[in-house]
Amino acid sequence: MRTLTLFNHAGGVMKSSLTRDVGYTLAAAGQRVLLVDLDPQANLTDWLGVTGVTREQTVYDTATRGDALPSPVHVHGLDLIPSDVSLALAEGQMMGVVGAHLHLRQALGTWSDRYDAVLIDSPPSLGQLSILGALAADHLIVPVPTRQKGMNALAGLAEAMATYRKLRPDLTVALYVPTLFDARRSHDREALTALRGLLNPLASPIADRGAVWNDSASAGQPVGVYAPGSPVHRDVLRVTAEIARAAGLNVQIEEAPA
Repeated sequence: MRTLTLFNHAGGVMKSSLTRDVGYTLAAAGQRVLLVDLDPQANLTDWLGVTGVTREQTVYDTATRGDALPSPVHVHGLDLIPSDVSLALAEGQMMGVVGAHLHLRQALGTWSDRYDAVLIDSPPSLGQLSILGALAADHLIVPVPTRQKGMNALAGLAEAMATYRKLRPDLTVALYVPTLFDARRSHDREALTALRGLLNPLASPIADRGAVWNDSASAGQPVGVYAPGSPVHRDVLRVTAEIARAAGLNVQIEEAPA
């Protein structure tokens, strides 16, 4: 089992979208996949069409008390531990519990024979839940938008990684993924060039095609279900193959021709 956490303390960088669509693509390729939504905003949960979530269905008790993980929801061929706004209360509760940041990693360890891949969607912050998700990972996957916002976030990312490695010296970034790339904008092209000089390993960029991403989220469906064969779906297939190779997943992703 490989556990990958989609991590960036900035919001709006495509963490939830990539968690959903990479997870779905891996499941469609035959992998046993678990998604874990650690964001109290619950975008990943909503964008998979899961509603009516209670706090008991989230990682709340695992995070705060070290309990076993709740039974996941099965949706679109994969398993999901959903989120709800009540998960935000875990932030304060975890601060008083010794070792709380390792609770998720320990709980996932008991499920190592159930899944081939676990993808964790972390919140847009550097709070307790983000630490929980980062320390549970074998590798981090870091989306970075090709905008000034993405460039500005790099210093905070480096600082966070230095802190996390004090607790998990083996923690690595398997892949940085440039997102929201618009080749028509000189700023994006310059930012991508800068990222190629700063970050390694770096995936090929995900194009900024907001309509399909937004519409699939509203429909509660992965892009592979909502718009199979579309340019966005081709991007998803390509980045999933790159992530699978970087993380050492034993899976073959058939990339669609352009």
